Amino acid sequence: MKLIKYLFIAVFLLTAVTPATAKSKKNTPQRVYVFGFAASFNDTIVHFTEIQPLDSVWLSSKNTIMRSRDLYSNQLRNYLTEQKMPHRTCIIFFDRKIGRLQKKFLKMKNLYANGKKGQPTTNNVRMIANSDFRFQTIDFDDIADGQ
Repeated sequence: MKLIKYLFIAVFLLTAVTPATAKSKKNTPQRVYVFGFAASFNDTIVHFTEIQPLDSVWLSSKNTIMRSRDLYSNQLRNYLTEQKMPHRTCIIFFDRKIGRLQKKFLKMKNLYANGKKGQPTTNNVRMIANSDFRFQTIDFDDIADGQ
């Protein structure tokens, strides 16, 4: 009887602890790599930031969507507006693995620099160095408080 009692307690504790640890891994901030892209419909200048690491970024449970990604693209838009280049459409790309993001970066950069299938393009590709602009991690506690 005691054996069944101890076995029941062990199974109960095991099932109670397992979901709690699995859930905590999904809700922890993660390190991702990002780069920004900015273009305008009014001219042929496109901007790329260098690939940058970002710590403490919140991702969806399947790691496919970055929480409040628009706030990160607004950082790039604000920087370009300060540089007298307003009205840019800014997008950020991210991945947890730097290798996959580098492939995406090179593919996009080649597309805008060389065009499709090597056809000439009129785009003027400009790189934004990390020394000039860096993405800042968003603190969601400040957003929740309305600051």
